Amino acid sequence: MPVEPQIIVRAAPQEFICRPGSWGSLEQHLQRRGIRRVLVVRGNRSWTAAAPYWPELKETEVHYHVYSGECSYRERDAIAGYASEHQLEAVIAVGGGKITDLVKSAAATLNLPAIILPTLAATCAAWSSLSVMYDERGAFIRFEVFPRSNALVLLDPAVIAASPPELLAAGIGDTLAKWYEADVIIRHLEAPPVEVELAWDAARKCRENLLRYSSAALAAVRSGELNDALTRTAETIIMVAGLVGGFGEDYGRTAGAHSVHDALTALPETHGLLHGSKVAYGVLVQLALEGNWPEIDGLLPFYEELGLPSSLRAMGLDHLTREELLKLGERAAVPEASIHMMPGVITAGAVADAVAELEEYITSI
Repeated sequence: MPVEPQIIVRAAPQEFICRPGSWGSLEQHLQRRGIRRVLVVRGNRSWTAAAPYWPELKETEVHYHVYSGECSYRERDAIAGYASEHQLEAVIAVGGGKITDLVKSAAATLNLPAIILPTLAATCAAWSSLSVMYDERGAFIRFEVFPRSNALVLLDPAVIAASPPELLAAGIGDTLAKWYEADVIIRHLEAPPVEVELAWDAARKCRENLLRYSSAALAAVRSGELNDALTRTAETIIMVAGLVGGFGEDYGRTAGAHSVHDALTALPETHGLLHGSKVAYGVLVQLALEGNWPEIDGLLPFYEELGLPSSLRAMGLDHLTREELLKLGERAAVPEASIHMMPGVITAGAVADAVAELEEYITSI
């Protein structure tokens, strides 16, 4: 671990609004910025749910690009090329994390404003000024951090209430990791700077809010209704989680849980699993690496309630051999992996052992 953190604070988007009906103000915000021609990047399934909330843009030239399914450089370049060819002035994301990351990357390539209208509360992608990039097969490549914040985020909790409950559960799993990954890094710093202390506080708030509000928030989504718990949960996933990395930089972004996620993405069997589900499993592997079994015990009822995976078996991966677990460990512990932000030396064998021990522990309960 570095002794002296080198931190650039990227705390927040330029503007963030969370209220029912916030999407209706989109054209007003475009006009305030002098933006007249935009590219809207959207999906198919998410657009079906979002379309009733999409505002009529009477005075704006709107072009549409339908997301092909992966946040890859090829897709990014196609979006950037179209926007450049048609001299568009902003790129707007209407969708989940991968669409959002594509838009941020394309906008950064062209030095254009990125405007985000989330349809899911599944990651903090709408808040953060970085993109996680994958290859065409869905395997993780790297994440890229941009020197400018998102121009505008319009979060409408009513849109989130119309999203699938399993995606909210995955967002909760991804955001829960903020505490465990930030804490394992920051608590070992002798004198964390104020920025990192703020990241630590935000990470703690993530855990507190999610344990308090998640059950009622999921009940709201299952019924298609909006309540205070859902609004608070959505803001925690998008805003509070974004503050952790925004203030803490490498000391508040990822550690062991996301390294395990990144390794899992190399297995074709996991491509149908949601990002947050794999990260949630990674939290338990990280805790096993730390030997923190009491914390695992405390989390297991929460995981069961939300339907988050706590074992290889739950992800359909209980067939993995010891050799395959070692390969998984090698991917999780590549030299550039954030797992090395944890104290001590983390090896492929240590990761494989932690996965095996966790599996044995879970199956013995």
